[in-house]
Amino acid sequence: MNKKVDLKRILKKVEKPARYLGNEVNSIHKDTTNENLIRYAHCFPDLYEVGMSHLGSHILYDVINRDEDVFCERVYAPSVDMEEKMRENNIPLFALESREAITNFDFLAFTLQYELSYTNILNMMDLAKVEILAKDRKLDDPFILVGGPCAYNPEPMADFVDIVVLGEGEEVNLEIVNRYKEWKKNKTTRDEFLLDIANIEGVYIPKFYDVSYNEDNTIKEVKANREGVPQNPHKRIIKDMDLVEYPEKLIVPFIDTVHDRIVLELFRGCTRGCRFCQAGMIYRPIREKSLDRLKEILEKLVKNTGYDEISLSSLSTSDYSNLSELTDYLVEEYASKNIGISLPSLRLDNFSMEIAEKIQQVRKSGLTFAPEAGTQRMRDVINKGVTEEDLENATRKAFEMGWNSVKLYFMIGLPTETYDDLDGIANLAYKVIDIYRDVNGGKLRRAFGVTVSTSTFVPKPFTPFQWHGQDTTEQVREKQRHLVKKLKNGNIKYNYHDSKTSLMEAVIARGDRKLGKVIYDAYKAGAKFDGWAEHFKLEIWEEAMENNNLEIAFYANRERDYEEVFPWDHLDVGVNKKFLIRENEQSKQEKVTVDCRHKCNGCGINTHTIGKGMC
Repeated sequence: MNKKVDLKRILKKVEKPARYLGNEVNSIHKDTTNENLIRYAHCFPDLYEVGMSHLGSHILYDVINRDEDVFCERVYAPSVDMEEKMRENNIPLFALESREAITNFDFLAFTLQYELSYTNILNMMDLAKVEILAKDRKLDDPFILVGGPCAYNPEPMADFVDIVVLGEGEEVNLEIVNRYKEWKKNKTTRDEFLLDIANIEGVYIPKFYDVSYNEDNTIKEVKANREGVPQNPHKRIIKDMDLVEYPEKLIVPFIDTVHDRIVLELFRGCTRGCRFCQAGMIYRPIREKSLDRLKEILEKLVKNTGYDEISLSSLSTSDYSNLSELTDYLVEEYASKNIGISLPSLRLDNFSMEIAEKIQQVRKSGLTFAPEAGTQRMRDVINKGVTEEDLENATRKAFEMGWNSVKLYFMIGLPTETYDDLDGIANLAYKVIDIYRDVNGGKLRRAFGVTVSTSTFVPKPFTPFQWHGQDTTEQVREKQRHLVKKLKNGNIKYNYHDSKTSLMEAVIARGDRKLGKVIYDAYKAGAKFDGWAEHFKLEIWEEAMENNNLEIAFYANRERDYEEVFPWDHLDVGVNKKFLIRENEQSKQEKVTVDCRHKCNGCGINTHTIGKGMC
């Protein structure tokens, strides 16, 4: 069994040593001297503060550890200074709970939340002294498992991973582990185990599929190379959200994290159908938790964590059908205990100031609205389903009730976007200022401000916009410069994201297996923590692409036609390609598709075996 890591001599020399201590309140510990214990490392390829704020990690940690024969431990990417000390002292990457090296664990499971974290995954495997290439791993080496939203196109990581989990992981991870328990008794070959689990719903084994290419470097075909494996692996869906396990205790960290609060998941899925939004497509169908179940979860979490804030979380939280009743309960039950309630960014068309007023009784937080685009034409193109009147009504109500600031979130570089659409963003910001003046007798208080944030559109797999190209870096910069000039006002703060990171995000998001060598070369050249602007170096990626005779524009900026085979076309998320094509055509005609809660739009999830009868 692994020896424990002695950290005392190096922790005094690194920033935030509490990142590496473990032993937080509600962390789980098991007897690691048990030879039959299955060791499962849940690895988040970013800093502790980021990974500890990821709800999915908490859920899987809780679910897997309910099996007494399996020990799920947490692993995060060490910061640059800590990695330096670990390499200097020959300390392999270790799990927080046992502080044992993960080198000989049974599973190393990485969550793919963001494409620019992929080099961190390779770096963590290297720190763990695990073979980076799947083909080089021996019988007793860990199995590398990945899941999460980016796993719906895992092809750029196909060279490095053994197992891909498609969809929701609570059930499928346990099924994989249970099959592993049986295989481990005799330990024949790694392929035998992978073949055994290949037919579990939600499992995809990349090595069992061959990719062929056309002369123009587009995909010709992806075909299974083993008998008995599904030609089109499909995602796993949790059918009843009231029955699925949810943590009764959340690990409470010693240091501040990105989200220091209880996160209460109301439902999964979304019916809005925004055409740029991958989550809204891949997480279908919508499945809500009952009010009674939410109350039960909250009672335990408040008791077991001591947090003084509850965040209501889902893709479109204000669409929860029992939101008014839930907020009434939260205020009645927890306001007197000084426990606050927060909502994420809100939809403008169903924003209830009555609900907002209720939840602000403990403490008044800011309001964030997401119009996404500056003009009605553009909002119809993306199927946002909100109007300028919705924004006016929502902000007017907010200002009348005492709010002094709002945040507005937009996306730039969307298909068919013009500079008139960009001007619309500025016009909306100034309209909000005018509304505030009108509500406050023509005055602008010192506390008043409008924050405008823009991100760059990234075409993602399984969306109606997956056929569109991304704006070039220069086009994005020019649009950002245009908005900087338009939004020059003492009451407006303008934030925008780095266009270089968005460019490589698009390359990897729509990438194929040829990008595996690029990711490997970028990692060897020092790429890590690329989601952090201060670490990202585009020149490393440009050189890696060039050395492998690949072009950034081919992946990021090129328009596709409907006949082209995508690297992910052989994977089945339930939403069919006909629907996505139809939605893309609707966008070109600036036509809105109604919310699925009002009318079935035939996306395929309700007739498919993986979601039949669920919506």
